[in-house]
Amino acid sequence: MTRRPSTTPSAPVTTIPRIPPADVLGRLAALQTTPIAQLKQQWRELYGKEPPPFNKAYIQSRLAYRIQELAYGGLKPETRARLEALGEQLDGGNIVLRRIRADSRPLPGTRLIREHGGVEHVVTVRADDFEFEGRPYRSLSAIARHITGTRWNGWTFFGLKGRPGA
Repeated sequence: MTRRPSTTPSAPVTTIPRIPPADVLGRLAALQTTPIAQLKQQWRELYGKEPPPFNKAYIQSRLAYRIQELAYGGLKPETRARLEALGEQLDGGNIVLRRIRADSRPLPGTRLIREHGGVEHVVTVRADDFEFEGRPYRSLSAIARHITGTRWNGWTFFGLKGRPGA
């Protein structure tokens, strides 16, 4: 089957500028003091589409990545393919599952840091439990109780949004 050229007018093609590697550091530094309106304009120029309705810090971080990507290049095709394959293994190819984490538990290896009573407390998330002061704990609430001497919701004590699955 042969394809005929489309007779409908197409959307205007947006040209994304190349960024010279020598300009990267200056542009990254300037992001910190640029007003949000100008950040959104940069987004339009560097991504060729409207910016998302997120906060300034998010837009700055994505612009910083994009500036470096346009100067130095993005991920290699082999890396993209590997990441896709790993995603397939984790979610069986289900796009919805790929976008939603199974639970809200922090990933193993994550360190939760909380200052209480002038002391910094560090908890390491492990696959099936939490480690605090070299000892395993089944819940963050048990650790919060150990630290404060009172009952706390551990997820709240450590500043996490909610409990797993909630």
